Amino acid sequence: MAARHDVIVILGAGLGPALRRRVAHGARLFHEGKAEQVIVTGGAIGTRPTEAEAMRALALEHGVPEERIIVEDKATRTLENALYTARIMEDRGWARALVVSDPFHLPRALFLFRRLGIAASGAAVRERCGEPRWRWYGGYVREAGAFATTVLRLLGRRDKRIAQTKGPG
Repeated sequence: MAARHDVIVILGAGLGPALRRRVAHGARLFHEGKAEQVIVTGGAIGTRPTEAEAMRALALEHGVPEERIIVEDKATRTLENALYTARIMEDRGWARALVVSDPFHLPRALFLFRRLGIAASGAAVRERCGEPRWRWYGGYVREAGAFATTVLRLLGRRDKRIAQTKGPG
């Protein structure tokens, strides 16, 4: 049976517990056969290693074969994750992505991926991995504002102009 998605896209989240749980979830989905390829996406802020480099190492630890991992290490925000991933997918003739992120982040991420013509579905990471409940709920509050800002900024814009969009995303 063929995989339902062309690729699993794991979105970066800083170098901490959120990143580790997203990669673990993405690796589980890979091993379940949801897709045969994985894209890890996330750049660096400052001089530390990129999120994507750290995610690649974690994915390898979780048994994802190196030849199945594609590293996108330029994106520093969700809009860029979607843009750069869409370019990778287009270059490979892929159209279907299973996007991995936290449940409060997925609605905005899926909106952006779909806006770029990707048939995207979400795979929310439900585990908090010891993070305090207030931080988890804070993610919902932060994302509500970010989603509203993103929708207002992109309302009426064509896909090609998304690449020129500045600001939160």
